[in-house]
Amino acid sequence: MIEQDILERVLAGAVSSGADFAEVYAEDKRSTSAGLDDGRVEQVTSGRDRGAGIRVVAGDTTGFAYTSDLSEHGLESAASAAAAAASQGGGGVRTVALTASAPHRPNRVEQDPDTVAKATKVELLNRMDDAARSYGSEIVQVSAGYGDSRKKVLVANTDGVMTNDEIVRTLLRISAVADGDTGMQTGYQSMGHTIGFEVFNTVDVEELAREASRQAITKLSARPAPSGAMPVVIKHGTGGVLFHEACGHGLEADLIAKGASVYAGKVGQQVASPLVTLVDDGTMPGEWGTLGFDDEGHITQRNVLIEDGMLTDYMWDFLRARKEGRPQSGNGRRQSYQHLPMVRMTNTFVLDGPDDADDIIASTPNGVYVSKLGGGSVNTATGDFVFGMTEAYLIENGEITEPLRDGNLIGNGPKVLQDIDMLANDFSMGSPGTCGKDGQGVPVGDGQPTLRVKSLTIGGTSS
Repeated sequence: MIEQDILERVLAGAVSSGADFAEVYAEDKRSTSAGLDDGRVEQVTSGRDRGAGIRVVAGDTTGFAYTSDLSEHGLESAASAAAAAASQGGGGVRTVALTASAPHRPNRVEQDPDTVAKATKVELLNRMDDAARSYGSEIVQVSAGYGDSRKKVLVANTDGVMTNDEIVRTLLRISAVADGDTGMQTGYQSMGHTIGFEVFNTVDVEELAREASRQAITKLSARPAPSGAMPVVIKHGTGGVLFHEACGHGLEADLIAKGASVYAGKVGQQVASPLVTLVDDGTMPGEWGTLGFDDEGHITQRNVLIEDGMLTDYMWDFLRARKEGRPQSGNGRRQSYQHLPMVRMTNTFVLDGPDDADDIIASTPNGVYVSKLGGGSVNTATGDFVFGMTEAYLIENGEITEPLRDGNLIGNGPKVLQDIDMLANDFSMGSPGTCGKDGQGVPVGDGQPTLRVKSLTIGGTSS
């Protein structure tokens, strides 16, 4: 996108007034989306967003400016604005020599979605609509969406880093509404990977649609969820979001530095059941949070955060790692060129345990089986959280029985980690997610094996 000699001159100019560090982050993103509602295609759109953000750091002060003008003049103007915000005076000349990093491509794209006709993408939505409606006469409304994007990224800084990356993402989602004597109920499924259109050679889009309809129809006969503390079994793949929210954010180094995390100062301490090993890994091929390089130009990696229940490390971005005199972990991420990077997760998950999933249910006399978790929120300073249960069932005498209406899981992250007393060997990743933090959203993945928490509070309506 930008010639190396231009980058070198822009970076040198950015630190000429005495700043410590300067960085150029440029991106060129093309995207396509299509939506279907009530049997009709409502919209098919394509877009392109192109620009650069320039960060200048002087001491503890950061200046930031962005521009859609990638000419040398446009970049220099943004660099001057960022430098002025970061520092006053200083002077001097600093030469910047960039060294290109070797390519790092965790994902292999066989069929670029840009080469696929929009009509072919729309046909996926029509196939899902037909499959969802044919599952049962109770289905009265179907909404489906398709999206793909290809983003080229360039990062260069005054430490000599220069990296290029390209990320292709393909997404499909469907929502089905069923109507019955108890009112309307909704089922939802989604699929997303950092690979190309070839994903649909292996993904059964009709089965995805039928699963959404099954959820909705099943919930028509659901009874009110119980209330109170009881054992909770969480199905593999669906509970990763709990770890993302309940402890993942608390392990981000910026929150640690602010004293806004319950995990501050606990490296080397037992913070979870010995069954639990928690990993953040930006290198997993095809997963939604996978990147070749983070958004500060540093190679992504596999970071073990909790090992056998022991807190081993936090996630780091460049500035916080530099301040602490340690390597960054490849977790500096930003929503776009218009945003500053911050510490963020990539793909966060719990590794397999020693148990069998069926044995976990059979050894639970009474409790709740959560087949699908919804959205949630957490107070990182205390670890307290609330999550919605979008598909759940009673466990009675060691068997899964009646479906339950939507309710909440209420608990405390550190306590939940300690209270995991069974962990299965059936690990899977969950649906694609978007993590929100400080007004920015980035793609993330999460996952886990089937597990049991010996006591969690269910916020239901049944006494």
